[in-house]
Amino acid sequence: MKIQQNISLKPYNTFGIQANAKRFVSVNSVKELKEILASEKAIFLLGGGSNILLTKDVEKLVIHLNTKGIIVNDLGAEEVLVTAEAGENWHELVLWCVSQNYGGLENLALIPGNVGTSPIQNIGAYGVEIKDVFQQLEAINIETGKTKIFTNADCDFEYRNSVFKNGLKGKYIIINVTFQLTKKNHNINISYGAIKDLLSDKENPSIKEIADAVIAIRQSKLPDPKKIGNSGSFFKNPVVTSDLFIELAKKYPEIPHYIISEEEIKIPAGWLIEQCGFKGKRFGDAGVHEKQALVLVNYNNASGKEIYDLAQKIQQKVLETFKISLEIEVNII
Repeated sequence: MKIQQNISLKPYNTFGIQANAKRFVSVNSVKELKEILASEKAIFLLGGGSNILLTKDVEKLVIHLNTKGIIVNDLGAEEVLVTAEAGENWHELVLWCVSQNYGGLENLALIPGNVGTSPIQNIGAYGVEIKDVFQQLEAINIETGKTKIFTNADCDFEYRNSVFKNGLKGKYIIINVTFQLTKKNHNINISYGAIKDLLSDKENPSIKEIADAVIAIRQSKLPDPKKIGNSGSFFKNPVVTSDLFIELAKKYPEIPHYIISEEEIKIPAGWLIEQCGFKGKRFGDAGVHEKQALVLVNYNNASGKEIYDLAQKIQQKVLETFKISLEIEVNII
């Protein structure tokens, strides 16, 4: 392992933002990671770089977690445990599980990022969240260097949230994640409208057909980070009180929504942003994607600050128009 000086982080974040790491090291094993942590505590962990917006250079030691490996533990005829190292690419893991006919992750195809960050924000799409198939994870305590196992209950999973974004933020490094998946009699979920429509001619779609449908839907409306810098969904879909929703529905009868409970209604953030006139708008090289207003993009050489300024402008307008505070999903550095 060699700690490098003044390394550009542009290739390491999906926004394609230019920022430098004062010191940078890539680790390929848990052993190497522990060796670094024995002498370095002020660190900045970097995985797939899909959920960060760099607004400045990073002074701390940047550790690029590049660990690879998948282990399968058969639980019998029906289920299997799949443990993936933190540095594995998320989408590639999903495709691999589908190729093995292991069901449970197919709705989460094409989500950017690596396995290690997936539990932190409880990634989800098309009716499925990580918590639905999560069995456990292993993480290293940065301060002590000791490894700890976290169960599903330990993680305090909520919508795009977990204990690692709250009380334990910055205290642990996730080194592997274990998922409990099905080998047959898959518990498929095609309740989400777009998937249901695409698979309407399939009575019992396979997990591959579901994954293919998810990929097709995402590719039709989301930009490829390799072509246009972005981090996927920039804002969380807000959950509002039923009283506020009733008030909004009187003014906007067509407002899309998802009922969570008698007291809580979820509203798509993309719709709110679009109603405020931002969809497809460009401010220099920072902009809002033309097909999905939930996605902020770097068309070429936007700075992280320019992207963040645009995000704040959107938040202010949505708050003024709908009395809703949009929460940023991406980590602002």
